[in-house]
Amino acid sequence: MTNITLSIEDSVYKRMKECSEIKWSEFVRRIIKKRLEELEKINKIDEESIFTMLASEEVLKKDWDNELDERWNNV
Repeated sequence: MTNITLSIEDSVYKRMKECSEIKWSEFVRRIIKKRLEELEKINKIDEESIFTMLASEEVLKKDWDNELDERWNNV
């Protein structure tokens, strides 16, 4: 396991000390992990949206480019 150093304000540290029953290291580990999982979900949704958008663009282009539509060019 890797260690990190975290700087916090003195006033926050004093308040944390008052809640000594809380394992702050564990709390921070869980919060970081939760945030990373949320970000990964967002990134996955973004990637899926891009693929869906690209696939939709190809379908629309295919549907748009047809001979019946070309008749309107001569009107």
